[in-house]
Amino acid sequence: MSFKSDIEIAQNTPMEPIEKIAEKAGVGREYLELYGNYKAKVNYNILKDLEDREDGKLILVTAITPTPAGEGKTTTSVGLGDALSRLGKKTMIALREPSLGPVFGVKGGAAGGGYAQVVPMEDINLHFTGDIHAIGAANNLLAAMIDNHIYQGNRLGIDPRRITWRRCMDMNDRQLRYIVSGLNGRTNGVPREDGFDITVASEIMAVLCLSTDLDNLKERLNRIIIGYTYDDKPVTAGDLKAAGAMAALLKDALKPNLVQTLEHTPAFVHGGPFANIAHGCNSIMATKIALKLSDYVVTEAGFGADLGAEKFIDIKCRIAGLRPSAVVIVATVRALKMHGGAQKTELSEENLEALEKGIPNLLKHIENITEQFGLPAVVAINRFPTDTEAELKLIENKCRALGVNVALSEVWAKGGEGGEALAREVIRLVEEGDNSGFKFTYNDEMSIKAKIEAVVEKIYGGDGVDFSPAALKEIAKIEEMGFGNLPVCLAKTQYSLSDDPKKLGRPRNFRVSVRNVKVSAGAGFVVVLTGDIMTMPGLPKVPAAESIDVDSTGRISGLF
Repeated sequence: MSFKSDIEIAQNTPMEPIEKIAEKAGVGREYLELYGNYKAKVNYNILKDLEDREDGKLILVTAITPTPAGEGKTTTSVGLGDALSRLGKKTMIALREPSLGPVFGVKGGAAGGGYAQVVPMEDINLHFTGDIHAIGAANNLLAAMIDNHIYQGNRLGIDPRRITWRRCMDMNDRQLRYIVSGLNGRTNGVPREDGFDITVASEIMAVLCLSTDLDNLKERLNRIIIGYTYDDKPVTAGDLKAAGAMAALLKDALKPNLVQTLEHTPAFVHGGPFANIAHGCNSIMATKIALKLSDYVVTEAGFGADLGAEKFIDIKCRIAGLRPSAVVIVATVRALKMHGGAQKTELSEENLEALEKGIPNLLKHIENITEQFGLPAVVAINRFPTDTEAELKLIENKCRALGVNVALSEVWAKGGEGGEALAREVIRLVEEGDNSGFKFTYNDEMSIKAKIEAVVEKIYGGDGVDFSPAALKEIAKIEEMGFGNLPVCLAKTQYSLSDDPKKLGRPRNFRVSVRNVKVSAGAGFVVVLTGDIMTMPGLPKVPAAESIDVDSTGRISGLF
C-alpha cells in the first residue's frame, strides 16, 4: 500500500458544501456568511437564539509534554469527534487556528493528520478567513497611533522608554525581536527601542478569544495598557481613542469559522494563541456556540497539560464559566521512550527500560487533571505500528494504578472508526464519572506571587520560584494598580515540566525563574515570563517552507 501524505489524503477526500455542514450543526442560513464553498463564518448573534438551550458536554483533549517524536493531539481531537458522531452523538469540534510561523517553521500545520483532519487543510493552515491578519492589523494600528501621538506633541506624556506595546507579524522572524525605530530624521518619527512579537502572542489575540460579544471586545480593547507616562501612570488604548477603530478591524474576525472533518463532522476553527507564550485555547465564542448546538464538544488546549490544560482551566474556564465533563490525555509510546532517554533513531525498537523511565511524565499530567483539577480522565495512546504489546501493557498498568483507563487510538490510519474505543470510554466517563470536584489551581484573592508559586509547585512539580528584582517590582506595581485579582498566564518552554527544555520526563528538585511580569488588562490576565521563553520564535535550520510549493493549477504540496 502506497503511503499518502496528510495533504494528499485531504485533497483526495470529497468535501460537502458548507451549507450542508451548517444544516447538520443546526446553524440557520441567516447566521451563515460564506467564504467560498467549504468555509463560512457563523454570526455570534446566534447565541441569543440559543440561550435557552441546554449546553452539551465539554471534552478537553490535552497531552503529555511534547517531544520531537510527536503526540498527535489535534489528530486525536478530530478522530474522537468523528468517532462520537459514528456512535450517534451529535458532536462538534472546536480547535485553534494555525499560525503561519509554525506552518513554515518547524512544527508544520495544525489541522490534524492522516484520516483525522479538518478541511480544507491548505486554507486552514495558510490565510484561512483572514482572522490572524485582522488581529495583526489591529495590533499594529495601535502601535502606529502610539508613535503618532508622541510625534504630534505627546499630550498624554507617554514615556517612549516605557512603551510596553510591541508590533507583531504572523511569521517566525528572530531578526525583528529587538529593533530601533523612528530613525533618519524628525519626519520619520521619534527614535526609540522597539520590537515585534508573533501575532498569536499579541494581547489582541487573547482579547478576541476571551470576548463574549462585540461590546465586550470593545471594553477589553479600551482597557489595554500600552505603556506609562513620565510620572508613572498607565496609558490605555482607550486614552488614545484607538479601541473603536481596532474593533472595526476585528468585527468579522470575532465570528467563529465553520469547516468540517474528512467525515463531515462540523468543526469550529477559531482563534490561535500559542500555549507556551499565551493562553493556548480557541475562542470562548466558538466553544459556547458549539455547546449550544451539540451533545458533545471536543476541544483541545495547546502542548502538555502543564501549559494548555492549566490555562484552559485557570483562565478560560474561570472567565467563561465552563466546566469540562471529561479530559483526554494523549500520549505515544515513542514520546514516552524519548522522555526516558531513548534517542529518536531508536524509537521503533522495544525498550521497556526507557519507557519505564519516561512514563512518570504521563503520570504527572494524569495527577494534574484528576487530583489538582478534579476531573475524570482517560489516556489515549496514539498507536504506531512499532508499538509492542509489552510496551502498551506497561502503560496501561501504570495508568490503572492511578484509576485511569487507557484506550488505543488509531484515528490517523482509520479515521473515526479507529477512535471508537476512545469515544466509548469518553461517553462512559461523561455518564458515570463525576466532575463535581472541579477546582482551579488558585483563588482570585491570592497574591500574584502566590498564584505563580501555586502553578509551579502544584502543576509543574517544582520546589519554588525565583523572582528577578524587575519581576518583583512589576508585580508590586500591578497589584497597586488594582489587577492583583487576575489569573496568571505563565510563558514557559513546552518541552519540559520545568523552565529548562533539557529536563525531560518528570523532573524533581527544580525551581522556576521568573524574569519579568506584565499585565494584559484587556485580556484579563497577568503574563509571567519564565526561563528563556521568547514571544517571537525563529525559523529552524531547515524550515518547513523549503518543502512547500504550488503547481500551475494552484495545487499546493509540502504542507504537513
